[in-house]
Amino acid sequence: MPVDAANPTNRKSRAANHAREGWEGWDDYAPFYDWENARTLGRRDVPFWNRVASGTHGPVLELGCGTGRVTIPLARAGAHMVGIDRSAPMLAHAVRRARRLSNPRNPPGSQSAIRNPQSAMKNPQSPMEVVRGDIRWLPFADCAFPLVIAPYGILQSLVRPADLTAALASVARVLQPDGTFGLYLVPDVPNWREYRNHVQLRGRSNGARVTLVESVSQDRDRRLTTFEQRFVERRGRTTQEHRFLLTFRTLTVPQMSRRLERAGFAIESVFGDYRGRPWDARADVWIILAKRV
Repeated sequence: MPVDAANPTNRKSRAANHAREGWEGWDDYAPFYDWENARTLGRRDVPFWNRVASGTHGPVLELGCGTGRVTIPLARAGAHMVGIDRSAPMLAHAVRRARRLSNPRNPPGSQSAIRNPQSAMKNPQSPMEVVRGDIRWLPFADCAFPLVIAPYGILQSLVRPADLTAALASVARVLQPDGTFGLYLVPDVPNWREYRNHVQLRGRSNGARVTLVESVSQDRDRRLTTFEQRFVERRGRTTQEHRFLLTFRTLTVPQMSRRLERAGFAIESVFGDYRGRPWDARADVWIILAKRV
């Protein structure tokens, strides 16, 4: 039976399926990502990742580096950071942010640019490089990194099981023997209640009054959570709306641990907060550190 493109039900179904690509929406999110996260997560996780990276001999790869929220402070602390992200607008924000925050004593932005993988890895003196690419097929040599980190739920944007399998295999390939893979899962997202048009945040950004209006829908069978984000910017009498969808797939810590083990990792630690408290199912933070075996 042919699909009736004019049928609202069919349009809604096709739009929902199309929205369940985890990488979609992030280009549109880029102008608002730092503004929102400064009011929610902030930099609470940065000291943890700095401790993980301290003492690492060699470059540190960050998956889904986005606007540099983690990459830049770790580079300032002395790590040689290589960030990868699929979103060119996110990476452009990271480069501008790094240059803005640079200083003569520790300049992470002095050489920052969106590089190709080869040039990023050939310049060990540069404290920070960012690369546009797909975390399912990392464009780096085998055994290139002693440490790979995936902060703040980036693996949850892999909405299909095959996508996660490919990403974990790619991480295992680029990690050095006995290298560490650290990842964070945003907890309990599948249990969030569904709601429509809830005002989440209000504030000012770049001279505009900004309101975030959010809706949440759940596909509990597939463990998918979709956030409809609507950012409303008001400048004087002018109002502009930016609307997009972000979709996440959440595995529990035991489920993710089993996937890591099948990909060739040994679980080293599981934490329930940023200070290293042991994890349990009620923890507000889900962090796994695993070794490549």
